[in-house]
Amino acid sequence: MKRIKPDYLTKAQWKRRMTVWMSTALLATSLTGFAGEAEAAQPHSSYWYPNTLLEWSPSKDQDARFNRGTVKLEDQRIQGSKVNSNAKEEVKVLSIASMYPSTSGAPSQGSEKFHTYTFSNWQYIDKLVMWGGSAGEGLIVPPSSDVIDAAHKNGVPVFGTVFLPQTEHGGKIQWLHDLLKQREDGSFPVADKLIEVATYYGFDGWFINQETQGGTPEDAAKMAEFLTYLQQKKAPGMEVIWYDSMIQEGPVKWQGALTDKNEMFFQAGNQRVSDNMFIDFRWQFKDEKNGKYDYITPFLNSPAKAAELGRSPYDLYAGIDVEAKGYEGKFNWPVLFPDGKKATTSLGIYRPDWAFNSSETHEEYMKKEQIFWVGPGMNPANTSQPEGTDPLAWRGIANDVVAKTVLTDSEFVTHFNTGNGHMFAVDGKVMRSRDWSNRSLQDILPTWRWITETNGKGEALKPGFDFGKSYYGGSSLQVAGAVSKGSSTHVKLYKANIPVEATTEVSLVYVDNAKDAKVKIGLAFSDAPDRYEFFEPGKWISTGADQNWKQGSVKLNKYKGRTIAGISLQFESAADLADYRANIGRLAVTQVNDKAKKPHEVTDLRVIENDFRDGIYGDARLSWKAPKQDEDVLYYQVYRVHPDGKYELMGMTGNTVYYVPEMKRLLKENATKMVVIPVNRHYQQGKAASVSFDWPEYPKPIAAFKADKTLIAPGETVQFTDLSSEVTESWSWSFPGGQPASSTEQNPKVKYPEEGTYEVTLTAKNSVGEDRVQKKLITVTREAENGVGNLALGKKTSASSFVNEKEAPQFAVDGNSATKWCAVGDGPHTLTVDLGAEHKVSEFVIKHAEAGGEPAAFNTRAFSIQVSSDGKEWKDAVSVKDNTKAISSHAIELTSARYVRLQIEKATQGGDTAARIYDFEVLGLK
Repeated sequence: MKRIKPDYLTKAQWKRRMTVWMSTALLATSLTGFAGEAEAAQPHSSYWYPNTLLEWSPSKDQDARFNRGTVKLEDQRIQGSKVNSNAKEEVKVLSIASMYPSTSGAPSQGSEKFHTYTFSNWQYIDKLVMWGGSAGEGLIVPPSSDVIDAAHKNGVPVFGTVFLPQTEHGGKIQWLHDLLKQREDGSFPVADKLIEVATYYGFDGWFINQETQGGTPEDAAKMAEFLTYLQQKKAPGMEVIWYDSMIQEGPVKWQGALTDKNEMFFQAGNQRVSDNMFIDFRWQFKDEKNGKYDYITPFLNSPAKAAELGRSPYDLYAGIDVEAKGYEGKFNWPVLFPDGKKATTSLGIYRPDWAFNSSETHEEYMKKEQIFWVGPGMNPANTSQPEGTDPLAWRGIANDVVAKTVLTDSEFVTHFNTGNGHMFAVDGKVMRSRDWSNRSLQDILPTWRWITETNGKGEALKPGFDFGKSYYGGSSLQVAGAVSKGSSTHVKLYKANIPVEATTEVSLVYVDNAKDAKVKIGLAFSDAPDRYEFFEPGKWISTGADQNWKQGSVKLNKYKGRTIAGISLQFESAADLADYRANIGRLAVTQVNDKAKKPHEVTDLRVIENDFRDGIYGDARLSWKAPKQDEDVLYYQVYRVHPDGKYELMGMTGNTVYYVPEMKRLLKENATKMVVIPVNRHYQQGKAASVSFDWPEYPKPIAAFKADKTLIAPGETVQFTDLSSEVTESWSWSFPGGQPASSTEQNPKVKYPEEGTYEVTLTAKNSVGEDRVQKKLITVTREAENGVGNLALGKKTSASSFVNEKEAPQFAVDGNSATKWCAVGDGPHTLTVDLGAEHKVSEFVIKHAEAGGEPAAFNTRAFSIQVSSDGKEWKDAVSVKDNTKAISSHAIELTSARYVRLQIEKATQGGDTAARIYDFEVLGLK
């Protein structure tokens, strides 16, 4: 893996940066960085509007260094021989994928979540566009650092997105004009910034998607000039991809082909305008009955049009839209990939992240992902379908595309680490027992998933990734199933082009549950790529923390001068085994005499920022300088040292900055030590460096509670829930008029037999002190016997704004969780409900974005609820600053009101300013 050497800041820059970092406890949302404030100092991936991009610079963006990719693009990727006879060697694949649920709030260096979109089928794509952008968040979205690293490691260039949305999705023609502004000398300032961003962050170019209606011929000409300027000014290796949308007359009019109307954005005489074009999805369709439209014919003419312009047809990517239905849709494969002929153009896939977005569990995602890329048979070598299958049905990308590989160097090491896990092991020892994900740490995973062959009786063992056992990282390769005596399973894993030298050796680390089983390493050579030879180490030694893993190696000096074309594993047994399981923790090709240097310790390790919450939670931004001799440094491990001396792995990075997510204070510790250890390319640890940060004084509690209802009939019971700060050690409740009248439980239930209005008092205590809160909260009345209902249902509404008639304010009170009120633009956003008459109100229930099926990142963060009798004078009833829930309930003291107003100050968890309310209930006496 090729690492990018870090740039170091001058002392003056450090001083300015430290002043910025240490001046605030929370990251403020800024127009230049859009970092957000969802998780204190958590750095987030960038996004901008055209005018705010002009204000950006790395020196002003405190998250910039965290967003840099650290892996150079692997440039020795090869196609090699194909395993599927249907696949076409000339075709390329461009993937446009949303790597995060939303544009805002995307963490720069992974997260504490396991179930994330850890895409790994890089072997089937040639370019990745990180899709993102919205009217409410920002329009210009660079790929995050972990996406850059994972893509580059696999030899795939990765692109940012410039998205100008349609007007019905909040698009403004002014944003197009902002993008295309020129200086007096004819240069384009936004284009210069796009080049600066790509160069600084380390990615490979931009995907330009102009879909805002209202363009003129002058706008079209200016766009072509803008693209040409990018071509002339961009760095070597950088590319520009154009989406088939705008035409030469200015309007958005998708062609579904390369035509006279859009060629100006692709090629102009001898001037290349864009490097590739993503052709709109309509290329597949033709009205055979009425003859009203025909997109197939222009598409089939596109190769000739490209040739006329001096370009390859494979610079064109015919798009398929899989966002909604994934592989359950129908696609015109015969037009794109005609039998017995070359592909018409290359293939573009819009939103293959469908496999993840449509899955409830990671297991479901991985199954869908395999079907998507290799077909329903889940075997890339055999994608044949039963006779009579619809030719437009999904057949897997492997049916038409030859997989590529980056295994072309003299060295290769994998631990089958997918880039996420429920734990993290280092050399067989679990150093972290919590969920995590970070695509930067993903290994090169098997080319073929899965090709298995049996020799003898029984079915083949089934391979897959196991997240319950790992030698290094969060996963391993597992094969499992029944084995018959004398039979074997051959699992083909990697396509390769590795030269064998006199010092080359292959090695394996594994663990299994049987003494009579054997695991052999299979190698195919380029002179006979379909014939595998099997190697068994002469000696296995115990390794790992508990010495339960086996490690062995085989020297290949006899094969010097040959080239490894395939790597596999063979499993066999001398006895029948009903439930055989083997986990492969490491598979490597290395050189016997090539010893990676043990790295020296990092220097200038410092905590550049801490944020603390409730006195017992804290995070840390760390920075350091790489060792002077850092040629062999692959990653840096970041540890927290517990008060008892135990090391806990917080994460790993190839960067020289790292954000340590929120840690809980242990045993009232006064300081916490952080340790950074460099790891070389053979995964050997170097010398450790450490730094400590101090905790604030241990806090006394802050008392708080809620009731599940505040308006009840006599004899009903109220459930009280403690919301006091986490340092609370004991509780003392007082319930005058209730049964019981007092309690020391944390979450008591209380019955109120008589009518009246009652106070509730909670005193929260710990060894440092106590806090008391008292509320006149519970109303007991016989009027409640008639029921408490949703007074807002179907009532008259008004709002500060709304996107369109389908997302108008009345849909927030229609009782349907599938409809919503949506407002875009700058806040605050307000929704007002006229209850029609004065009512006694006791509670509000809000269904936020996640309750309607949208990402949790879009749940309303900060809002208030006000009440009024006349619609003029308003009184605050509820104030919330840090909501994350999909459905939030807010019980209040019984209050009379005719009008209720929801005011949204922070519409989402990140920088998106669009409000999304699926239901707003006002509960009270009917």
